[in-house]
Amino acid sequence: MEIRDVISEILLFNQDLDPRRVRLKYHRMREDAFSFFRATCHLFYRTLPQNPIFTQAPKVWISGDLHLENFGSYKGDNRLAYFDLNDFDEACLAPCTLELLRVLTSILVASDRFELGARLRTDLCKSFVRSYISEAMSEKPRWIERSLSKGLIKNLFKAVKSIDRRSFLESRSIVKGKQRRLIIDGVKAFATPKRESDGVVKTLEAFAEMQKNSEFYRVLDIADRISGLGSLGVSRYVLLVEGRGTPSGNFLLDLKEARSSSLGKAFSSIQPHWENDAERVVAIQKRCQAISPALLSTLSINGRPFILKELQPSEHRVNLDRWRGKILQKEEVLGSMGALSAWSQIRSSGYKGAASSEEIAHFASEENWASGLIQCAFEKARLFQDYYRNYCRAFDDRVFEKN
Repeated sequence: MEIRDVISEILLFNQDLDPRRVRLKYHRMREDAFSFFRATCHLFYRTLPQNPIFTQAPKVWISGDLHLENFGSYKGDNRLAYFDLNDFDEACLAPCTLELLRVLTSILVASDRFELGARLRTDLCKSFVRSYISEAMSEKPRWIERSLSKGLIKNLFKAVKSIDRRSFLESRSIVKGKQRRLIIDGVKAFATPKRESDGVVKTLEAFAEMQKNSEFYRVLDIADRISGLGSLGVSRYVLLVEGRGTPSGNFLLDLKEARSSSLGKAFSSIQPHWENDAERVVAIQKRCQAISPALLSTLSINGRPFILKELQPSEHRVNLDRWRGKILQKEEVLGSMGALSAWSQIRSSGYKGAASSEEIAHFASEENWASGLIQCAFEKARLFQDYYRNYCRAFDDRVFEKN
C-alpha cells in the first residue's frame, strides 16, 4: 500500500467517529509504533497474505484484533476471576493463522519499543507458536487456573480478586447529597449531550423491564467513556446504575457501539447471518471465552447495536508500560497466550461453519508452517514501522488537524 494511501485510509476509517475522541486517538497513535499498531487493525488486514499458511488454514472463530494488550483478567458472570482473550469487536470466521500473525506482529512491534535483540524476539515468537500447536493438537479447551498461575498472570488474578467494588465506584464518581454522580474529567469521561443521554436512558429502561432485577439497571447518571485505542471514537458510555442500592451499592456499566469487522469484510462470503454486529460480537465471545464477563448483553439504540457489560478496571489488562516490557522477557507468559489462543479456537470449533477440533489439530500437526508464519510476522512488523514513521511525519505536518 502506498504511504499516501495509508494516511487516507486512517482518515477515512475515523471520519464518522466522535471528533473529541478521535483527536485523542491521533495523539496516542503518535506516541510509539505499538500504539499505532493497536489503533490500526483495519490497516493490518488491508492486504492479506496469499501464502498457503493462510489460504489453506482452517477457518475458525477468531477475535480478529488479538495483540499483547488484548489479553487480561476480569470477573466472569459467576463472579470468579479469569485470564483470557478479552476483545472481540473484530471477531469473525477466518483462517486460524491470521489471528496468530497479528499476535506475533504485536510481539515484534512491542520488542522494538523495548529494544529487545533479534534472538530474543524470535524465541518469544517461537514460544507462543509452540504452545499454540501443542494445545491445538490436544483438542481439549482449558483455561488458566488461578491457583497454578505465575508471575504477571498471577498478579493480574490477584488484582481482580482483591478489587474493592466500592473503591472502584468512588474512583469514578462522587456523592452529592444522597445521590452519586459520575466524575467528568476529560480523561476517562466526557459529558454526554442531554438529547443523546435521554435516548440511552430510555433504551435502558426498556431493557430493564425485560430483566428479573429491573431496578438494578435504573440509570442514575451517564457520561461518554474515553477508553481503548482501536475503537476510540465510537459511541461509548459509562452508566451509573442503581445496582444494589444508592449510594454504596451502585454499579458501573460499559455500553459500547458495535461496528463491522475489518477482517470480516474480507471473508464476507463465509460469514453467517447475524441480526447485527452486537449479536455477532457477544455470540462469538460467549463461545470463545471459558466464562463471559459479568452482565454481557446486547441492545439497540435508535437502530444502532450496542454491547452492555459491567465496567471493570482497565488496569487488569496486560499493559506493557506498567510492566516496563518485562512481559516480553518471559517466555512462559507468551506460552500462556499461545495456549489461550488455541483453547479459544477449539472451544468454538464447529460453530456456525467453523472447522472442527480435529481439523484444527491436523493443521497444527503439519510441518514447516510455523517458521513461515514467524517470517511473515517479521515482514508485517517492518511494514508497520514504515507506516508509523510516515504517520508521524503527517501528524507533525498537522494533516490530521485539517480533517
